[in-house]
Amino acid sequence: MSSSSNIASAKARTEALQGALADKGLIPEGAVEAVIHTATEEWDPKNGARVVVRAWVDAEFKKRLLEDATSACAELGYEGIQGEYIVALEDEPERHNVIVCTQCSCTAWPVLGLPPDWYKSPEYRARVAREPRKVLKEMGLDLAKNIAIRVWETSAETRYMVIPCRPEGTEGWSEDELASLVTREALIGIALANPA
Repeated sequence: MSSSSNIASAKARTEALQGALADKGLIPEGAVEAVIHTATEEWDPKNGARVVVRAWVDAEFKKRLLEDATSACAELGYEGIQGEYIVALEDEPERHNVIVCTQCSCTAWPVLGLPPDWYKSPEYRARVAREPRKVLKEMGLDLAKNIAIRVWETSAETRYMVIPCRPEGTEGWSEDELASLVTREALIGIALANPA
């Protein structure tokens, strides 16, 4: 007879699996810890914010970013696992971009970080493709009806990031000040880059 109280915790199961893989020589020593360090310390939406800001202030970088975002992000040191196939989508005053992975939760980890819980939810994944304007409004982004919304299906082969429009009145701001306006939500397309 089994019950939920007889099931080991996720931590215990993870450690048991890690130990079994190590015992069989299938993972090198320290490999799991290295991935955890990268995921928690290096993959950060602030990286994507720096990419967006560079595109805002450097027209040549923006051109390279739109042509080959993987290489342009690598110029700033943002590359690696799940960052091999990045495509940048530029918002325009009349067109807004939003991304979703309807299959699972793919994102460009080096520049967006790990996906937030809402991005992985079946409700977001199912609804944003069918009724994006309504979903964005429910999430706090009420776009004017004359702004077209394009929904992009990100996948293992194509990892999108959104370049939001630069807010008016930010001329002369430093790159750090500008980067503070670009959140993970803006990089996914459920928010704008706006001063608070």
